[in-house]
Amino acid sequence: MKALVYTGPRQIVFRDEPDPQPGMGEVIVKIEAVGICGSDMHAYFGHDERRPAPLILGHEACGRALGGRHEGRRVVINPLVSCGHCDDCLGGRANLCREREIISMPPRQGAFAEFVNIPETNILPVPDDMDVAQAALTEPIATALHAVTVAERALWRPLGETRTMVIGGGAVGLSAALVLASRGAKDITVAETNSGRRETVRAAGAFQTIDPTSTDGVDENSFGLIIDAVGGGVTRELASRAVRPGGVVAHIGLMDTKEGADIRKFTLQEVTFIGTYTYTMVDFRATIAAISDGVLGDLSWIERLPLNAGAEAFDNLEHGRSAASKIVLLP
Repeated sequence: MKALVYTGPRQIVFRDEPDPQPGMGEVIVKIEAVGICGSDMHAYFGHDERRPAPLILGHEACGRALGGRHEGRRVVINPLVSCGHCDDCLGGRANLCREREIISMPPRQGAFAEFVNIPETNILPVPDDMDVAQAALTEPIATALHAVTVAERALWRPLGETRTMVIGGGAVGLSAALVLASRGAKDITVAETNSGRRETVRAAGAFQTIDPTSTDGVDENSFGLIIDAVGGGVTRELASRAVRPGGVVAHIGLMDTKEGADIRKFTLQEVTFIGTYTYTMVDFRATIAAISDGVLGDLSWIERLPLNAGAEAFDNLEHGRSAASKIVLLP
């Protein structure tokens, strides 16, 4: 099969790779669309020791199941493979399974390829008329939906009464803003440094956008809920400064491990800081329904490129040449 392979820092090669062989309980999925995630970029820069070269990256995927009970149907892939029998799995929190694996991380190859193998329990069918690139958004949108769900439980006031800021205008950040709006939030600001992405965010919904690096900055103690979809020291510092007393910071991004969170403020002002990780299969089902029903808008913020243009896509993302919130590769 043809695949896009990470071979070293800033090196992505389109080449022949062995076809995957399904293990017990697994099926092969013929990939039709796969998105580039921030974690793929992190690996591309050589900053993720969990993803050593050579490796097929990519985990935001949809395609056709070539076996199992969904054979022949278009499916989306939940890339997070859990054991299925620990307390977390049985309690509905498989995303916290201690034995979890994810495709695009050894020992599992990723979905920047024509085919990938995945446990049959990790695929869900989607309507045949759903656009393949939009179906590939299920994974990042589910990440955002899960974070909003977790954060909403911690709020003292309803979302409709809460001033909210999302840090990051990529797919997860924009999806978080769209999910917040679908659940009644009315005052939503998206902080994004890329001017092109700010335009994309404004076109996607009734959101205010700011450049957090501008001289105006962000007022202190001004937001009841902040969702950090970047996860860097500088964004944790921004969230710490901007969250109001008694507010909530939901931290999704994994850009770096640098300091930035103001623990003293969080303690003195009873700020709730929550880490949120990936999703559950229930989140996946809810996301498929939201996309299918159109409650998150037309999802036109996608740039589509062929899989063999993957190296160009990574380079464009590195240098900020794409205004799209998500680049989706089509094998």
